[in-house]
Amino acid sequence: MQDDYIRQEGYPAERHTVITADGYNLTLHRIPYSRNEDQTTLTRKPAVLVQHGILCSSTDWVIAGPNSSLAFILSDAGYDVWLANSRGNTYSRNHVTLDPAREPEKFWDFSWHEMGTIDLPNTIDYILDKTGEPDLNYVGHSMGTAIFYVLCSERPEYQDKVRSMAAMAPIAYLNHVKSPIMTFLSSVADPLAWLCNSLGYYEFRPNGKILLFAGKAFCEANSLAEGVCDNLLFLYAGYDSKRLIKSILPIILAHTPAGASARQLTHFAQLMKRDQWFGQYNYNKQKNMEKYGQPEPPAYDLTGITVPVALYHAQNDWLSSVEDVKVLAGRLPNVAERKIVPFPEFNHLDFLWANDVKNIVYDDMIGFMKRYDRKYADVALRPSAEVDANVVHSDFIVSDVA
Repeated sequence: MQDDYIRQEGYPAERHTVITADGYNLTLHRIPYSRNEDQTTLTRKPAVLVQHGILCSSTDWVIAGPNSSLAFILSDAGYDVWLANSRGNTYSRNHVTLDPAREPEKFWDFSWHEMGTIDLPNTIDYILDKTGEPDLNYVGHSMGTAIFYVLCSERPEYQDKVRSMAAMAPIAYLNHVKSPIMTFLSSVADPLAWLCNSLGYYEFRPNGKILLFAGKAFCEANSLAEGVCDNLLFLYAGYDSKRLIKSILPIILAHTPAGASARQLTHFAQLMKRDQWFGQYNYNKQKNMEKYGQPEPPAYDLTGITVPVALYHAQNDWLSSVEDVKVLAGRLPNVAERKIVPFPEFNHLDFLWANDVKNIVYDDMIGFMKRYDRKYADVALRPSAEVDANVVHSDFIVSDVA
């Protein structure tokens, strides 16, 4: 369990559950203060929400240990750390009325659009309510960056609740993707229909046919570490043997992929087919007319994003290419900094598990966040305890999702 990884390193761990406006149960893991702090003199501190990428979970931020895991590093830097889990992953597979196994078509009927328009605002509201803070910092990796742009575009009022946004391996425009899985899906006329009809599922999960269609030849040609080529996360995002902390590879393989809907992958594949376009899910002309009032899905408007954004990306990234991030940076109006990792082999997953990621990325990112932190007097930390009680969002009505 995630809590065990946190506690075994001497940090306090809390578990919180948010029920979204459409009934999904989202688990939040919290590290309220550092193991290095005197518990008798704890003071109020800024909150930070850390959002994982696709096929991942909050576990990814703690398994590399105190010296390399972002969650612990943020805690030691003076933050109240909240680790998100998107709908459908290992820790967020429950729903008020739907069962993912018995009603897969209904349960998995979402993309990262719903994460940006429902999950993220509901989660932010919960954290601010629990901490008494007026705003928080946001850190995202991969899909975790895309859903933040969706939030700012579709729920712009939430920008007042976010002080800064740090984006690692940012995802929006996808015209230079090298991932075998994504390249294959983008070549299929209707990726969702193919995934559901050919493979027979709505959740994107390990399946021999995926390896056969998308990555078998690649794996055979690149003799990757044992187990890696059978793992969808590495086949999707890439693998670099030079910097990955080898000792945690068995833990990574045991926890990933953590679950995702087929529609999430399809939505990204659709972006690859359009030139420098970042927008909502494309159903078909008839359903688009019903849902959007127009035959084509609308693009997300990034021009109104006021939150200061820092972009961190790498040259050897299968998903977040230098060319595509450059387009994103040109369309975001408030980019405070954009930094390319100065090592040509650094890849998409090295932002999570590289042996020197603290020095390469995290220290600079924390410096960026500190520039926007609120200044605190020595106010006592709000009392807290481990929580595992469902909190139903005020927008949720059971009859709406039954």
